[in-house]
Amino acid sequence: MFMRWQVILWLMSVAYRTIDCQIRYSVPEEMKKGSLIGNVAHDLGLDLKRLRAGRARIVTEQSTQYAELKADKGILVVNERIDREQLCGETTPCSFSFEIILEGPMELHQVTVEIIDINDHSPVFRKNQMNFEISESATLGSRFVLATAEDPDVGLNALQNYILAKNNNFVIKQYSNPDGSKYAEMVLQKALDREENPQLSLKLIAVDGGNPQRSGTINIDVTVLDANDNAPVFSQTVYKATVVENAATDTYITTVNATDADSGSNGEVSYAFSNLKEHLSEIFRIDGHSGVISVAGNVDFEKDKRYEIRVEVKDQGGLTDTSKVIIEVSDVNDNTPVINIMSFSSPVSEDSPIGTTIAIINVKDADSGENGQITCTIDNGLPFKIKSTLTNYYTLVTDTLLDREAKTDYNISVTASDRGSPTLSTSKTLHLRVSDINDNPPIFEQNEYHTTVPENNAPGTSIFTVNARDSDWNQNAKVSYFLEEMQIGEETVTYYVSINADNGEIRAIRPFDYEQIKQIRFTVKAQDGGSPPLSSKATITISIQDQNDNNPQLLYPVQTGGSVVAEIVPRSAEVGYLVTKVVAVDVDSGQNAWLSYKLHKATDRALFEVTDKDAVKQKLTVVVEDNGQPSRSATVNINVAVADSFPEVLSEFTDFTHDKDYNDNLTFYLVLALAVVSFLFIVSIIAILSVKCYRWRRERMFYKSSANLPVIPYYPPLYADVGGTGTLQHVYNYEVCRTIDSRKSDLKHARPSSESIISLDTSGTQTLTYAQREKVTGGISHDQVRLLENRPRSSVRTDNALRSTFSDHIRESNGIF
Repeated sequence: MFMRWQVILWLMSVAYRTIDCQIRYSVPEEMKKGSLIGNVAHDLGLDLKRLRAGRARIVTEQSTQYAELKADKGILVVNERIDREQLCGETTPCSFSFEIILEGPMELHQVTVEIIDINDHSPVFRKNQMNFEISESATLGSRFVLATAEDPDVGLNALQNYILAKNNNFVIKQYSNPDGSKYAEMVLQKALDREENPQLSLKLIAVDGGNPQRSGTINIDVTVLDANDNAPVFSQTVYKATVVENAATDTYITTVNATDADSGSNGEVSYAFSNLKEHLSEIFRIDGHSGVISVAGNVDFEKDKRYEIRVEVKDQGGLTDTSKVIIEVSDVNDNTPVINIMSFSSPVSEDSPIGTTIAIINVKDADSGENGQITCTIDNGLPFKIKSTLTNYYTLVTDTLLDREAKTDYNISVTASDRGSPTLSTSKTLHLRVSDINDNPPIFEQNEYHTTVPENNAPGTSIFTVNARDSDWNQNAKVSYFLEEMQIGEETVTYYVSINADNGEIRAIRPFDYEQIKQIRFTVKAQDGGSPPLSSKATITISIQDQNDNNPQLLYPVQTGGSVVAEIVPRSAEVGYLVTKVVAVDVDSGQNAWLSYKLHKATDRALFEVTDKDAVKQKLTVVVEDNGQPSRSATVNINVAVADSFPEVLSEFTDFTHDKDYNDNLTFYLVLALAVVSFLFIVSIIAILSVKCYRWRRERMFYKSSANLPVIPYYPPLYADVGGTGTLQHVYNYEVCRTIDSRKSDLKHARPSSESIISLDTSGTQTLTYAQREKVTGGISHDQVRLLENRPRSSVRTDNALRSTFSDHIRESNGIF
């Protein structure tokens, strides 16, 4: 077996150990299947283990794979019959290319196999017979174009020579076209004599240069005609024209022109292509009368860039002349680039370093010049870039760090554009997925959550649901919720609430009591399922919402069972005169503690328009209601004595009915004392304004009658719970003058207290502490209170020195009568 080969090796390193090489082999055509082409392993410097481990394989765009890679031996062998003429036609040199790809690391090697022609074809004439009609008057040197033989072989194996069989009249002359093809003309060297030889039979032989030599033959018949003295002559020996590829049928190319000096029928000429190759006859046509050459079929620049056609003109006498027409084909950008993805890796991890190879791309364009120059690009704004490695090969790599949480996948549109006008381009989209790593902790929607829950809730009540989102995927994004261990008062957070680890729902474990705990504050941790897990925390504040579950508590007037609350109003009192003040508080909060006072019952509703005919005693019932839904209330009964003198009042007190709802005598004594003090206060003011000595006499009288009697304090308008949650909204300080001892008077200054007025005893009922009772009784000592509680009603007395003087008197207040 004859084989000639040549190897050209070129190595270049690219990103991430991608190796590109180019090898060239030369083999003759028509080799048997399995014949050796070359030792790839040796020529590339690779061992057989690398070929097997890298899964070496051939990648080709051709429909027929002419070569096969024997990876176990590291050689290339013939896989299919290689016919150079079928593969390349007249193109020389003839070759085919393919790529060998290895993986781990990726290597790309380009292999070109040149096919050497062998002499397996003989020259062939398309016709078996040629006929010439030549006038006997033809001049010596007249030329006659002979048929051309075709030999698909190339080089020395192609057509080399024409031989004309020996005769007396004609010799042969040979010419070569610029493309290397040959043609011959028969030249008259001895005049014809029709009378001597009216018919000549000649033979033309075409031979090639192969070994062994091959040949083809055609017969030539010459008919001698009567004289035609002048042959046609072309105006030009060479015509040049240009045609654009893909020109439409009948597109004009050029016109050839010849003249004949003869007249009549001997001067009439006709045009035809001379020895036109078969495939060219489908592309061009010539008008026999006018000599116009036009397009008959598809002109393709990529197949032929230049055509040389011989044109023959003949007159009626058989005389001819020839000329050459050179047609240049102009390239049109009519081929779009073709993109081939040689390798593509998907998915790619989001922590891949910059420069990671994603794909290897091959791009080709069948056009030439600028029409075949390609630029490969990708869309802007993507974290990738494309760079050229070898001619027509591109590598797609990462340009920045990837973030799956920002974008889970990419549609990478690779666009290949040529430089023609107009530009042609083609695109191919690569769908790249980004795989996840656990690089994001769960994130709560808020750092702090605030919610409310009404008190007296049922155990297991759903309070609130927290939600943390993890932008990772799958197990890395699975979030679980936990309560952070912490103390709330004397208990841990788990004493009050629980949390669902799967959905973050927080539930109450037990009922809440607003009066015991008003707020629960704790921390929730959200943790993902990654390895290692990531977590974050949020603070939850649960405010206990008050419910209207407590009745208003009456602070003043204090009522106990069997006691009577009484007030004295002089008959001369004007409209707006302050009779008494009802003070109540509610341990609830908000609108549940907003109290309103209304007169529920009265002996005479026109009471405050006092006349002489009005009864001395009047009974009022005051209802204190809170603003809750539903509202709760408390009532107090007040006896009002309308009289101008204290004895008149005392005479009526014995007839007052007692409220049977109370069983404690202390309330009656306190109310009675307050009524006496109020009355004495009014009388004292009148007395001071009238006669000073009268006032001292009255003081002396009252001093004797109330030597041992404690005084119930009078609460001024707008009395308030200084804690800020009671019914009244303002705090006032008053100077109060009251008796410390039965024998002397002193001055004490009352200060606002920050303590709550109401407390709950062990039974849950509202009771007054000693400090609270002291506030209510205006600072009376404990012994004095007990004395007052045990004192009979008939011993109620008063003293002008017990009267309270107020630095600020405000008449409009809740609970004023």
